[in-house]
Amino acid sequence: MNIFKKLGWFFKKEKRRYISGITFLILTAFANLVPPRVLGLMSDQLDKGYISWSEYGILILIVIAAAIILYMLRYFWRKQIWGGAAELERQMRSKLFEHFMRMDATFYQRHRTGDLMAHATNDVTAIQNVAGDGVLTLVDSLVTGGSTMVAMMIFVDWRLTIIALLPLPFLAVGAWKLGDHLHNAFDKSQAAFSRLNNKTQESVSGIKVLKTFGQGKQDTAAFDKMVDQTIEINKKVFKWDALFDPLGTLIIGLTYVITIIYGGLLVTNHTLSVGQLVSFIAYIGNMVWPMFAIGYLFNILERGSASYDRVERLLYEKPQITDENADFDIDKEDIKGDLDYQIDRFAYPDEPELTVLKNIKFTLKPGQTLGLVGKVGSGKTTIIQLLLREFDKYDGRITLAGKDIRNIPLKVLLNEISYVPQNNFLFSTTIKENIAFSDINASDEKIITASKKSDLHDDILQMPADYNTLVGENGVSLSGGQRQRMSIARALLKNSQILILDDALSAVDAKTETEILSSLRKERANKTTLIAAHRLTSVMDADLILVLKDGQIVERGTHEQLIALNGWYAEMWRRQELQNKVGERLDG
Repeated sequence: MNIFKKLGWFFKKEKRRYISGITFLILTAFANLVPPRVLGLMSDQLDKGYISWSEYGILILIVIAAAIILYMLRYFWRKQIWGGAAELERQMRSKLFEHFMRMDATFYQRHRTGDLMAHATNDVTAIQNVAGDGVLTLVDSLVTGGSTMVAMMIFVDWRLTIIALLPLPFLAVGAWKLGDHLHNAFDKSQAAFSRLNNKTQESVSGIKVLKTFGQGKQDTAAFDKMVDQTIEINKKVFKWDALFDPLGTLIIGLTYVITIIYGGLLVTNHTLSVGQLVSFIAYIGNMVWPMFAIGYLFNILERGSASYDRVERLLYEKPQITDENADFDIDKEDIKGDLDYQIDRFAYPDEPELTVLKNIKFTLKPGQTLGLVGKVGSGKTTIIQLLLREFDKYDGRITLAGKDIRNIPLKVLLNEISYVPQNNFLFSTTIKENIAFSDINASDEKIITASKKSDLHDDILQMPADYNTLVGENGVSLSGGQRQRMSIARALLKNSQILILDDALSAVDAKTETEILSSLRKERANKTTLIAAHRLTSVMDADLILVLKDGQIVERGTHEQLIALNGWYAEMWRRQELQNKVGERLDG
């Protein structure tokens, strides 16, 4: 029953809906008492050997009227109670989705996509059932059971009622004991479902890699093993769940046995009439649902409670990046100026003893371009992550126009940054809508202009429906270079103060790279650009190039200065130039 307390906030908000629904449900339970009573009266008349057509007609009309009233009452309680359950589902799903949108990168590093999907689907459904089936079962079983017992005592015999229902407390005790086991088993079952859901999501998303490496059979075997493990866990849920119905059947059977033996004696002694015994047996039929409902109710409540705990644990987590220290008087005009990095040290939150960045210090004026180069893991992307405020805890400062970015409201800061990562994400919609994602009100002319600047326009015109061509899930119908250029077009359409290209030209050829970079220099004459790259031609025209190694700046300067320095940059430049010449000869 603790789940009703947990959902108290919702029932309080929707109290008018549930009060009316429960009222109709109670009236339904009382209306259900009429047919057994009429059946008893009819049996008494038949036992006397005579019933007139008028009496018979009146009794039939009473049953028909009760049926019509029951139909209407059931319609209204279903509308109110099921409507409340649907509203709870809507609110829970919205609350989870909004929570997902607020959380930062570290949250998604801790939680797998499949787990989050399981929370938003399976767990929410289990919680919804509490507000629907749970409320119905609880109220209906209590009211129907209580009103039926009162009717048994008033219309039949209080002694027979007490003796016949003696087995009922054993059902309550048994349901309570089984409920504890069911809660634990269902919690493990939900966790197993999350793992299975995550495995499915990963396998489908990585299907190209699986097929390329011929790992289809191995992955299928791993999936089958996980399915078997999930089934074994679910068997425990089914075992405890399955014990409820036999327990109810046993209790009901005992009730019928007591009724037949003791009730028969009362009829023989003329304490009861035949009609009263018939009514009593019919009333026992009304008690079947409340008895079985106890087990069904515990099932719903334990499942809902376990799911609610899982969702609450998720919602309890707070983002590490917030606007707690933000100055909300700052707007975009206040942060147009120099970008200045003065980072003494940074370490990831989960590994505070491991230094990732050290002594990263540079300044960029509006209109300047920064190039970041170095081996994989040298710290290029981490520098970008700090500007995007994926992490806030570091020694030092990053400022825009003299203002610490940690004091700038996130919405204001991020609205002035366009980011193109190496692994681009595209939505399963049209090319036009993917480009316009950064500015949904952009005109067709602006979208086409952005596409031309990213050297994508001609490719789009060759496609079946040009800008209205569907790209498939994550751009599956496009090449790697096309996906990168579409992401660049999306970023250029936003026209932000700062543009970040994180190895965003790795999948395009040298000619296309040159055209895009030339377009960017014209487009962003008064705006700041950061380019992280492995291919040095991407940064050769930058105003400042930083060579990183183990999170530190080991070389800095323009392209010409770094070539003259004859260090790592110069060596990599000569190596890449040689590779390009060899490639040109092979192509020729």
